[in-house]
Amino acid sequence: MADRPLALLVEDTASLAAVYAEYLRGAGLEARHARGVEEALAMAAERPPDCVLLDLRLPDGDGLTVLRTLKRGDGDLPVVVMTANGSVSKAVEAMRAGATDFLVKPFTGERLAVTLANALERAQLRREVRDLAAARPRSAFQGFIGAAPAMQAVYRTLETAAASRATVFITGESGTGKELAAEAVHRLSPRRAGPFIAINCAAIPKELIESEIFGHVRGAFTGAVADRVGAAQAADGGTLFLDELCEMDLGLQGKLLRFIQTGTFQPVGSTALRRTDARFVCATNRDPMEEVRAGRFREDLYYRLHVVPVALPPLRDRGEDVVAIAEALLARSNAEEGKRFRGFAEDAKAALRAHRWPGNVRELENAVRTAIVLHDAEEVTAAMLPVPLRAAPPAPPRRGAPAADPAREIRPLAEIERDAIERAVEICGGNIPKAAAHLGISPSTLYRKRAAWGTAAE
Repeated sequence: MADRPLALLVEDTASLAAVYAEYLRGAGLEARHARGVEEALAMAAERPPDCVLLDLRLPDGDGLTVLRTLKRGDGDLPVVVMTANGSVSKAVEAMRAGATDFLVKPFTGERLAVTLANALERAQLRREVRDLAAARPRSAFQGFIGAAPAMQAVYRTLETAAASRATVFITGESGTGKELAAEAVHRLSPRRAGPFIAINCAAIPKELIESEIFGHVRGAFTGAVADRVGAAQAADGGTLFLDELCEMDLGLQGKLLRFIQTGTFQPVGSTALRRTDARFVCATNRDPMEEVRAGRFREDLYYRLHVVPVALPPLRDRGEDVVAIAEALLARSNAEEGKRFRGFAEDAKAALRAHRWPGNVRELENAVRTAIVLHDAEEVTAAMLPVPLRAAPPAPPRRGAPAADPAREIRPLAEIERDAIERAVEICGGNIPKAAAHLGISPSTLYRKRAAWGTAAE
């Protein structure tokens, strides 16, 4: 019997239930009989059925209640409803609520067998299609762009971890999308309707970060003129994202550990304990175990937080993703700047693939934006990209020719930087603030560097 599909028969009339049970067994199914709503839901919870044969008129409630409850638990569960002549409108209502099919009483065993066989087959096909879709490489996921194998693993981990309460620990270089990953976990989780609160531990002064996380009461310190709710309380019912966690002071790490263990905290200056229900996601661009070995990160906090690790690969390891991301950034910037670019020329694509991208996606975004702002054409060519990207990789040696020394292809970093700055100043017509803005540095830095080169007055 164990290898036969289980059908839950929900029918309050004993004589009809006996007939339908025989029909089900004749169709090769195992049958369990429930007489009403509560008994049906209890049986389904005890042993989930493969299909349901459901009467809509039950002594303790409406069969639609059973239908909606079971479909919430398993949207693919085949449910065939039974109705009497003159109640077809009720059957239509059931179909809208998710029923697979309906049978008008009386019906034959053959008709029931065909109906359930079709319903089971359709459910199986839906599951197979979904499984195939999940196995197929995805080119985008929750704001991420890219189909690299390393990213497929990331997508699956984020999707699986989101459904649980487990802490997600994200690692990756700056610019790889750690906050985007944290937001994906939140959006896919049961807490999606709650708040997503992000704290950058590296961007807040050491003396203020405890107040930012736990809040403070009036008079706790100079300038605390009123009570303030911290991120821990603000994230109640949602997700608290602690970015660059390894930058946190050791003393505060101990308080964070207690907060994670107990769900309680004390605002700065208060003796009262507060309780909150927040799911933790954290991230760092450092090697957390190396920070533990160096004594900069508590080992007990590491093991408390390092439940579901997610390692975001650097852009240089994602192959063709760099071109796909660049094209998406181009389309967005194109619309914002009112330009007419349609894509990248082949030499530009080659330059994008060859670059090492130490700043990852953030650096790529700046490079695309600079090319669009400073030029106007139908294609982005390699000549339009920032100078460091235009350095073509060395050509392979001709067959039979002695290999060139690869070190001769390396240019001093200071020389590359000067070329990039002077090119930006030239393109901007000598406008230093404009050139500085496109280069992502302050005008004073640009003035200082050019003065050191003796080009400030040129």
